[in-house]
Parts: sequence; C-alpha cells; structure tokens
Amino acid sequence: MKFREWGFPAVVVAGVILQGGGRAVRAQEVEVLSRLVVSASRAPQMMDEVPLAVRVVDGERLRVAMGVDVALREETAFGLFRRTSSVAANPTAQGVSLRGIGPSGASRSLVLLDGVPLNDPFGGWVSWSAVPRMSLGGAQIVSGGGSSVWGSAALSGVVALESVAVETERQEVRAEFGGFEMWRGEAAVTRAVGGGFLRVDVEAFSTEGFYALKEADRGAVDRALSSEHRTARVAWSGAVSEHVRANVTGRFFEEERGNGTAMQGNATRAGFVSAAIEGEPRPGLSWAAVAYGQRQSFESFFTTVNATRSAETPANDQFEVPATAAGTSASVTWKDSDVASMAVGGDVRWVEGETREDFLFQAGQLSRRRFAGGEQIFAGAFVHHDRRIAERWRASVDVRADFWENADGRLREVARASGAVVAEENFATQAGMELSPRAGLVWKASEAWRVRGAVYRAFRVPTLNEYYRPFRVGTVNTLANADLKRETLTGGEVGTEFTRGAWRLEATGFWNELEDAVGNVTLSTNPALTTRQRQNLDTVRVSGVELGAGWRVVEALELRAGYLWSDAEVTEARAQASLVGKRLAQAPEHKATASVDWRAPGGLNVRVAGRYTSEQFEDDENALVLREAVTVDLRVEKSWRVRAREGRRAGLRLTVFAAVENVFDEDVVTSRSATGLLTYDAPRWVRGGVRVAW
Repeated sequence: MKFREWGFPAVVVAGVILQGGGRAVRAQEVEVLSRLVVSASRAPQMMDEVPLAVRVVDGERLRVAMGVDVALREETAFGLFRRTSSVAANPTAQGVSLRGIGPSGASRSLVLLDGVPLNDPFGGWVSWSAVPRMSLGGAQIVSGGGSSVWGSAALSGVVALESVAVETERQEVRAEFGGFEMWRGEAAVTRAVGGGFLRVDVEAFSTEGFYALKEADRGAVDRALSSEHRTARVAWSGAVSEHVRANVTGRFFEEERGNGTAMQGNATRAGFVSAAIEGEPRPGLSWAAVAYGQRQSFESFFTTVNATRSAETPANDQFEVPATAAGTSASVTWKDSDVASMAVGGDVRWVEGETREDFLFQAGQLSRRRFAGGEQIFAGAFVHHDRRIAERWRASVDVRADFWENADGRLREVARASGAVVAEENFATQAGMELSPRAGLVWKASEAWRVRGAVYRAFRVPTLNEYYRPFRVGTVNTLANADLKRETLTGGEVGTEFTRGAWRLEATGFWNELEDAVGNVTLSTNPALTTRQRQNLDTVRVSGVELGAGWRVVEALELRAGYLWSDAEVTEARAQASLVGKRLAQAPEHKATASVDWRAPGGLNVRVAGRYTSEQFEDDENALVLREAVTVDLRVEKSWRVRAREGRRAGLRLTVFAAVENVFDEDVVTSRSATGLLTYDAPRWVRGGVRVAW
C-alpha cells in the first residue's frame, strides 16, 4: 500500500569505564564508586541511597543490540505488551510495563530520553527505532511507582534513556548485514562549534522480514513482516557562561512497515525539538529547565482474512493520526554534602491528537469515515527530600500534586458516499487532582550489604487512543470508552543488595494494588468476530519477587542472572465477575535471564544471553494460552587499534562482529486467535558487520 505523508533536566548515569589498550589495570586498584542517578527522584542521588530497585544498562549494549528494546529486555523487570521485538511489532504493541503491572500497548511506564517523554502523545506506545542507536549512552530502569516525581504515565516506574556524553571531536561509521535481506547503516560526527560540541547522528535500516505464520498456515495473502526506517539527530551542547550549560536537540524519524499480509501496513513520521539549560551558581546548588515540542503522524491499514487465507478485505484504514505535544519543566536542587538534599520543581505537558479513519466494509468499499480525538493537559509540582537520619540510615520523602484535564473529546462519523452525519458526540470535559506520595528508607548494614524499602502511590490517566478510538485487528474488534476512569496504584517493596569482591546478589519483594485498571474486556466471541471494550477493572493485585546475581569469575569473565515472579491477578470486578481470579492478559508469571560476557585473549569479546518466559494468556478470559519460550542470543566481536599518523589527533579503531539472535531457532508464540491460529516472533537471525571510529 502507499502511505500518505504529513506536509534536562538531563538524565545522568556516571560511572567508571575501563577499555582495553595500554597498561593493564587490576580490578583491586580501582575504587568503584556508586553510580549517580536522577531518574528515581529528579535529584542527583548515589544509587546505593535510592530506596527503589534501579537497573543500569550500559550504553554499548544499547548501541549493538538488534533494537534498543531487545537490549532492555535482558532485565527481567522490563517487558513490552507482546513478545515480539520492535524490529517486527506494530508500534501500537510496543507499550512498556515493569514487573508485569498491566501489560498494555498504551504503556504503564514512562519512557524518557534525556528527561523528556518518549511515549507516543496519542497512544502511549514507544517507537524504539526513533532514536539513533549510536546516540545512546545508557539507560536506567527504575521499578516502582514513579508518579511522585514524574506524574501520570509513570505508574509502574520509569525507563530513562540518556544520550551519549559529547566531550571531544570524533567520527564513527557502522554497517551491518544479515538474514531476511536486512541491512543497517549508521554514522555519527562530532565537531567543536561555538564553545561546545555539535553532534550529528543518522541511521537507516531495512529488512524484508520474516513470516509470522508457519508455512502450513500461510495462504496467498500472507507476506513477511517487512520494516524500514530512517532517523536523524542533531544536538549541540556547551557552556554559555562560567556556570551555565545549554543543550539544543532536534530529531526526525520516519518508518514504514508491512504487517504480514499484502494490504496491511503502517507508517510513522515524527519531528522533535528541545532546548535545555542548567546551572550551578555555587557548590551544592543547581537548577535546570527544559522546553520541547513534537509533531507526528501515524497511519495504519487493517484487514480481515478469510479462513483459507486466500483473500483479505479491508477492515480499517487509519489514514492519518496527527498528534502534537509540547511541554516544559524546571527544577532546583540543594545538596548539603552527603547529609541531605532537596529538590523542588514542576512541569506542564499539553497533548492534542485525532484519529482519522475509514471503516465498515460494504459494497466493495469502506463506507464510513470516523474522526475521534481530543486534548489533554497535565501540570504538576513536586518536592523531594532525602536525609541521613543516623550513621547508616537514610530516609527520603517525595510528594507531587498534579492537575489533569481531558477536553474537546469528540467522535464524528459520516457516510463517505453522501457525506451525511451518521453519529456525532461531544464528550464532557474530565478533570482531576492527584496527590502522589512516596516514602523510602535505606539501611547500610555494612559496606557490602544494604536493605531498602519504599511505599508509594501512583496514577495514570488513559491516553486519547484509549478514550476515543475504537479499532479492529483481524477478527478482533475493540471498542473505545470515553467514560474510563484514571488508574491508581498503591504499593510497596522491600529489597536488599549484597556486594563483596566478585559477587553481587539482590532480592526485592513487591506488592501492588491497581484500582480501576484499564483492560480489554471480552463482550462476545465466535470464530468470525471477537468484540472487546476498554473497561475499568475494580482491583488488580500484582505481587512477586525479583532476584538478581552477578559474579565476576576473573577480570575477563562475568556471569549475570535474573529472575522475576509476578502474580498479576484480578481480585475485584463487579461489572465483570467472571474475570475475578484470572491473570492479566500478556503477563507471564515467571521470567528469567542469564548472560555471559567474556573478554577472550587476542581482543575477542564474546557475549551469550538467554531469556525464559513462562506461559501467558492472549485474552482477559485466560482461554487462549501462549506457551512458554526460551531463546539464546550470541555475539562475537574483534577490535583492532591503528595508531594515529603524525599530525592526526586520534588513531583508528576497527571492529568486526557477528551475531545470532535465537541461536537454536526456537518457536516463540506471540499471539493466538480464537480459531487457534498462532503467530511467532523471529526465527534464527544471523547478522554481521563492521564499525570504524577515529
């Protein structure tokens, strides 16, 4: 099909990074400092002082993975709505949840890039390909309610991506090729400009894709899940005075996907600009402010396929979804050595969006046109305070007050042939005030062992997509609900970490009660059509345990493992009594990960990573089972350094690599229809490439 076109505070992760080359450094000679994080409280804190579980993902893992989300899912707390990675998944299925708290295409976690929301303004999902991989410097995953400092959308926590630090002139190019006619080209150039550094990142990707159906289930209409995207980022950062620094960023992204049949596909175009400024007038006192704006358009075409998969008929042509968002935030932080710190700040975000689509296939054409959308406003202010209350004890308190409003909600349907209005409704404005507190306590029992705990309350206002847009995918028709209530979460966790020598062990127990959880509730089902509607479930309980372990066997060999048990169950549903005791759809009870990193002799790096996901359910009634899955990925790379010639400032670093995703070619079921038709994630996928930096 042909798609139409539409005509800081910065997140910081600081640490110590050692690279090969030069004199060997023994591990015991290095003083390893606790990492500095701001994503948990919006105030700089050492990670061992944060009362929540924080996972830090190294930037190199993000830059070399098949996709950013592929690297993040090595952390057991992280999960997308479905098992399919962003390489093949429809963007509307790329919402994030943490610890199994209500998997949803709309996301129940806030995803940030340098402190600015990356979630789609209209639908809440995340386009993981929208950010050039090479521009990323790392990520933090903060599990646990994050509304106390970030407001709506941070219901189950925060995933904070950060851009790579720019401190010197540098160039790098990468090229990779692989199975399914896949190729990717990337380049980054940094130059000193105007007292700072200007960095340009570009990326292009294309693949003919794999088939989501087994060969025996395919018919004449089936096609591979093709995908291609192009993205660019331009950023300048530098000092504008002795105590003030600024950053200006612009991004552009466009993507086209084929969604498994001859007619189905989707496309996205997005532009983004931001300006951030921060200052430190004196030691212990700092401030930061940021303003941003984004404009994007999304389109998608859905069909219904007959039983023999020999023909498909149009079901929905979402020909344009314009969405605009703008926002600003500011904060001030005081810090009294390691005794106490305090931060105050606020932010405002405005979102407007509308779906424009044709539907109801009659007499050989889509006979009706629908316009549905509205606007949302969020404004909040927060206070954070943490203090050492005894020699080994530290307490923290966060409180945030939010105002939110849904306005100009509307639905209008017309007959395409005559232009006659078939349905028209203007929805009442909704508004509310929310108070989101959080309290935490950390006990450093010894230099090696700490215990932490936190209690919190969080909330999420449904997206414009959930409120106003009905949609149909294949034989599943999902109705919108303009009367949805906002979700609230009350929860707590207790965790401990033990680090000594080469060992790191951690465990967290958590309990959450999610009230008015938005779910896709089945109203009726038969082989021809399943009808669902977004409805609030009175209470959902999500409790469990998260475990992690790391062992540096020798300096060149490290082992890591993680496990998550998450029991997500409907405990009260007065309007949907049959769902009580059922597990949430798409929420596996068990997840486990393991990895081995080996710096082999001769400059060879080897990484093996495995993931296990227990069975889960496709639907709210737990009638459609998706069986368990195990996958293993492998990556091998070799680097060489070439000394700089006389007169040149830097030498050249050449790296070649080979990678295999899903080494053992396991079948990973991603969806199941009412008739038993299964779709699958990618089979074995081999790729390799080269990168050059100088």
